[in-house]
Amino acid sequence: MPSYATALLALSLLAPAATLAAPSQATHDFVVVGGGIGGVTVAKRVAEYLPGKTVLLIEAGPDGRANPQIYIPGRKGSLLGSAYDWNFTTIPQPAANNRVLAQGRGRVLGGSSALNLLSWDRGAKVDYNSWEELGNSGWGWDELFPLMKKAETYQPSSVNGASGVQGTGFTGPIHYLVNRLTSAQNEAFFPAVASLGLKQTYDFLAGQPLGWMRHTSNILQSNYTRSYSPAYLAEATTNLHILLNSTVAKVNIDGSKCATGVTLLDGTIIYAKREVILSAGSIQSPQLLELSGLVNLPSVGENLQDHIRIVATYQLKPNYTSPDILRFNATYAAEQLALYNRNITSLYDNAGTAYLYANFVQAQGNDTALVAAAQGAQTGTAVYQKKLQNLEDKSRGAAQLEVLLSDGYLGNKGYPVNGTALYGSQFFALIGVLMHPFSVGSTHLNATSSIVSKPRFNPNYLSNPYDAAAITQIAKYLRKIANTPPLSNTWQSEYEPGVPLNTDAEWTAWARQNFLSIWHPVGTCAMLPKAKGGVVDTELKVYGVRGLRVVDASVIPMLQSGHISTGIYGIAEKAAAAIGKEWKGIH
Repeated sequence: MPSYATALLALSLLAPAATLAAPSQATHDFVVVGGGIGGVTVAKRVAEYLPGKTVLLIEAGPDGRANPQIYIPGRKGSLLGSAYDWNFTTIPQPAANNRVLAQGRGRVLGGSSALNLLSWDRGAKVDYNSWEELGNSGWGWDELFPLMKKAETYQPSSVNGASGVQGTGFTGPIHYLVNRLTSAQNEAFFPAVASLGLKQTYDFLAGQPLGWMRHTSNILQSNYTRSYSPAYLAEATTNLHILLNSTVAKVNIDGSKCATGVTLLDGTIIYAKREVILSAGSIQSPQLLELSGLVNLPSVGENLQDHIRIVATYQLKPNYTSPDILRFNATYAAEQLALYNRNITSLYDNAGTAYLYANFVQAQGNDTALVAAAQGAQTGTAVYQKKLQNLEDKSRGAAQLEVLLSDGYLGNKGYPVNGTALYGSQFFALIGVLMHPFSVGSTHLNATSSIVSKPRFNPNYLSNPYDAAAITQIAKYLRKIANTPPLSNTWQSEYEPGVPLNTDAEWTAWARQNFLSIWHPVGTCAMLPKAKGGVVDTELKVYGVRGLRVVDASVIPMLQSGHISTGIYGIAEKAAAAIGKEWKGIH
């Protein structure tokens, strides 16, 4: 591990306006742990709002912004499972045939925003209003929507439908757009789902996602590179310092229950005069809290919720092209990369635009059995009851499922290996995602009780009968969409599932063996009243400890629909404003 002073030198590459801390400077006003969305956002804004205070941002990984596997959209996700990933896994999941599932988390500046698949949306109004209804005053849609927009700049273009997108921000550091790249199979998705009764929505960023849309991706239009949380650092102030390649082992809490700083894995102690802010994510923020001895908060690590996905893949007819061609045609791949490097449309632009959100009545005509399954297994917790309300009452506008078309192979079988009959084939995938699973899990320390030891991450996937029934119906819906013209005219064979599945029992068995996470874990340091299982209050302060907040996805009390990045930006913007207000004028 590099020394404290050596790691700080990386700051000159990140934020030229910032000053380097002296090698002996181990005291700051605010210490932020974790350089993902929450950490980068809150660190930059607190430094901006409190110019007389110093802020240290600590990230366990390196700066990866010069890595083309991060910044080229068509290579998105290629670093999952690499050294840039914490490579967490679940414990064996009984309802998934005891499979151990991967849980990708970014170990690099930018966190998971450096590794994700570039989807940019924010769910439904009801998702955020539900947070407020659970006892979190000031955390509804009306308060968070402008803060989410503060983080972003929408880049309208001549792409079909791009000019009609509503609910966008235009002044923030994260840039996004409707991708300029499309394909015949991508275009066939829209009339296919329209013929199944769904209408186009331009309001999917304005809290009304139900329908199909040409979806947005966080890409900077000027050079077509990933736009993600380190973009906040472009205008960093001189009081922000950044420490890379440094792992925090624990938060230091004194006898009066006040956070005084952190200890790094190498034993270095860094002091915080004002606050320690945990932004280590839904797995490591609770891990650090448990390592730091918060024995009076049994809710730490509980309330874990995560979206699950099921994938169907289809082999395209010979006259259709997908990014799979880049796998086996090196000459064509080089030509496409040359085009990309000249900022000309190429397959390396690839990020999905064909999406839909729906409830189960829209998708299958009737959701009576699904509602009954959720009602029959209810636990009585406030979060469960709120999810059930949103499932029962369609007028609240909740999306219960997502479907997106991913151009190119994506699935469990793996792309056909060289030498097999299907090598050289091209595919598209339909990904179906359950938006509001009722299964709840946990993440806790393992027996070794060390930050370098992976915790017991147990999402309890499909432990609630609703979830098994719902993912079954989503899998069936994918096949229905694929077999609907004109999308059905683009492919010649189903690769996955690729077997006859005629009964719900057969579909459920296949789903149990093939569903995966889409890597949106939340809720493990939940913002809730303490009596309802909360870990932090509405100012994101940890109950019972002074000078300690959590600002990341772990505070989300109830998993929202869609993709969670924009929500985390909004959470961090709100937290930073509260911190700035609290400490302004205090010396």
